[in-house]
Amino acid sequence: MPVTVVVGAQWGDEGKGKIVDFLARDAGIVARYQGGPNAGHTVTYKGQRLVLHLIPSGIFHPHVQCIIGNGVVIDPVTLCEEIATLEGLGITTAGRLYISNRAHLIMPYHKLLDQAQEQQSPQPIGTTGRGIGPAYIDKFRRIGIRIVDLLHRETFEAKLRANLEEKNALLRTLYHTEELDVEAIVQEYLDFDAFIDPYVTDTAALLAEALREQKHIIAEGAQGALLDIDHGTYPYVTSSNPTSGGACTGLGIPPTAITRILGVAKAYTTRVGYGPFPTEQTGALGEQLRQLGGEFGATTGRPRRCGWLDLVALRYSVMINGITELALTKLDVLSYFPEIPVCTGYRIGSKRLRFFPPDCATLERVEPEYTVLPGWHKPLNGIDRPELLPPAARRYIAFIEDFLGIPVRMLSLGPEREETLVCS
Repeated sequence: MPVTVVVGAQWGDEGKGKIVDFLARDAGIVARYQGGPNAGHTVTYKGQRLVLHLIPSGIFHPHVQCIIGNGVVIDPVTLCEEIATLEGLGITTAGRLYISNRAHLIMPYHKLLDQAQEQQSPQPIGTTGRGIGPAYIDKFRRIGIRIVDLLHRETFEAKLRANLEEKNALLRTLYHTEELDVEAIVQEYLDFDAFIDPYVTDTAALLAEALREQKHIIAEGAQGALLDIDHGTYPYVTSSNPTSGGACTGLGIPPTAITRILGVAKAYTTRVGYGPFPTEQTGALGEQLRQLGGEFGATTGRPRRCGWLDLVALRYSVMINGITELALTKLDVLSYFPEIPVCTGYRIGSKRLRFFPPDCATLERVEPEYTVLPGWHKPLNGIDRPELLPPAARRYIAFIEDFLGIPVRMLSLGPEREETLVCS
């Protein structure tokens, strides 16, 4: 079982951090393959809630090696803060954390441009303003600055000066903000290079060696499939590929190494930022879900939009990711509802849609069709085996399995590791 890909099956915030932390006890390597510090993976460690933005969620297991792959865009400030936080908790990163020398860096101008563009856009996306989109833009324009560039000061300075000439002109003339000082940035990033030098390596080569040794590797995605730049609800998407295919390009592993694709989904649906959301509940029910589920962004603190489980969207996610099994999280949140609607179809007027639509204009117009299932109205705390769940909760899970055609293999009933059930 060389590679397990853990992918968010909805619009992100599904609880991937906890699931990866749980699975990592049986893994040798956990490798993050895309995104940047716009992600927030929450893990409860020794009773303390910790949010990881760049470092993989396997870091809390001493035997696990953690890799930040080439597909990730790295903010030096965030990375240094995370390393310091972990070391302060007695969690060793030296000799366990490896950073791809091919990973791109988020520069100060990326953050300024991200924030200015979002503020002045007639169609804001709802980004975190942390520079992820502009960093990926520069990557694909082939003007990005990579970790490896820091090794060669002349190359780094030449790239930086060329970029800043353009970025400062944009900041000055288009966004009317202050220009950035090239000398200060050069020194800041050279200091960063000295700090991270022990962590930097050719992670693709490291993973290739691990595959030869048949080590169990977990590829950890950020965000969710419905935010994928190609397959998500464009343009209200992230700037990378959270889908399972992104694991290959974001880590440098072959598709033939992947043997298991685990989708993580909440027992209901949430979304942060703008974009269509067919099952969203904007009234008292939505607020109840938000409060019961603690639905506030781990990275931004923004309240998440909440609604019922959308099986049409989830079936689409299963299809494009090749998901073989599901981890269902926050099932406990639904314990307080006497009835639980589940979206099983989309309709526009008299026409029933066969597939999840490719465009937001259509998705905004759909009317969800619901199947209403009975609630169990009973707390799930303390349950340690799936067969001890209330009958209505078991029927809810079975309904999801039947609709999607894949098994639910894991259940999360709370934030602690011990509140995770493995289903046969």
